[in-house]
Amino acid sequence: MSAKYAFTKGLKELRFLFCQTSEQSAATRSFLLRAYPTMKKHNPHTPILIREAAGTLPRVYARYALGEEKEEALLGLSDQQIEDKITQLVKASS
Repeated sequence: MSAKYAFTKGLKELRFLFCQTSEQSAATRSFLLRAYPTMKKHNPHTPILIREAAGTLPRVYARYALGEEKEEALLGLSDQQIEDKITQLVKASS
């Protein structure tokens, strides 16, 4: 799992948005509880932002060098599918 979360130098920020109580965001919350410590350990200088707001559908944003940003919806995905999406996003800047 650690190699999946070794962010490239082009990734400047990873931002998660989701609802803190809704069932739609349950997989995102589960993923973050499991994976956040590993991501932060391997990328201590890259901001990983977690934004919770009532009624927000789960999404993730990756900001790269020169202000480029990619967004992915996480609604309806399993924990494993979310992990795959994040892996794609953090490697996209290489």
